[in-house]
Amino acid sequence: MNRALPPYFCSLAAALESLFSSSVSIVRTERLSGGDINKAYALLLNDGTRLCIKTNRKERLPFFTAEAAGLGAIADTGTIASPGILCTGTDESAFGGCAFLLMEYVGGSRRRADYWETLGRELAAMHRASTLAFVPGAENPAGDAHAARFGFFQDNFIGARAQKNTPAACWTDFFRDMRLRPQFLAAEQYFSAADWKKIDALLDKLGSFLVEPERPSLLHGDLWNGNILCGSGGTALLIDPAVYVGHAEADLAMTELFGGFPPSFYAAYQEASPLQPGYTERRDLYNLYQLLNHLNLFGPAYLAPVLGIVTSYAG
Repeated sequence: MNRALPPYFCSLAAALESLFSSSVSIVRTERLSGGDINKAYALLLNDGTRLCIKTNRKERLPFFTAEAAGLGAIADTGTIASPGILCTGTDESAFGGCAFLLMEYVGGSRRRADYWETLGRELAAMHRASTLAFVPGAENPAGDAHAARFGFFQDNFIGARAQKNTPAACWTDFFRDMRLRPQFLAAEQYFSAADWKKIDALLDKLGSFLVEPERPSLLHGDLWNGNILCGSGGTALLIDPAVYVGHAEADLAMTELFGGFPPSFYAAYQEASPLQPGYTERRDLYNLYQLLNHLNLFGPAYLAPVLGIVTSYAG
């Protein structure tokens, strides 16, 4: 598996010349819809090639190197499609001065009749793929209880917020210390003293609710409808990941948070990779992380569902 980052260029013009030829130029730029954090554009080159470029302020380059690493990890599993990454870079003049991520253009295809079933099977295959290359220390001998199993080889982002991926041997420890606790601390101003008693109780007994996975899985990390596109073959393609190695249940829970996927998706996933007993009793704990992140990003509209989950588990 290849963990190398794509090439970096100090200008968009230099990137296009290196990747294509010195005679290539942009003949049309079209703003693409969607995206709260970055701006995205379709680029048409004079040789007919279409590309996609994402841009942000120059100091936001780490967003794009992290995204490239995540998409690269998904691609390395060989199980499910993601956009081909060409390069990252910064430019002093293009788009008013920016950091950028250049990738293949995806769009416009019609879904196959088995679109959701295929996505269920492919996601299950990604969750079954080897994760040894993605977690430092995971190559330790089998049976070593202290070997790192969860995390990722670099930190990244969940939406606009930093996401720590320090490796851990225990899934419950990782989810408590790298996921829930940092989000609770960032949202400290929203919680009363009584709320904090419940939060502390939940974190203290998290191990009585969560289970260790049968195998560690590479997760997309932010898997909702908005981060899935239809690729050229009419099948799903994953974008905008917040990847790490964890419990597959966390990805499945996220698919149910904002409206859910069709039943055919879940049936196909379950047939390919049955979930451990008790998943539905753990689902809200996984989505607590996502709701806390939304609380920290978008404000108190998410406080009630966060406290509802805390109370349901901590009493």
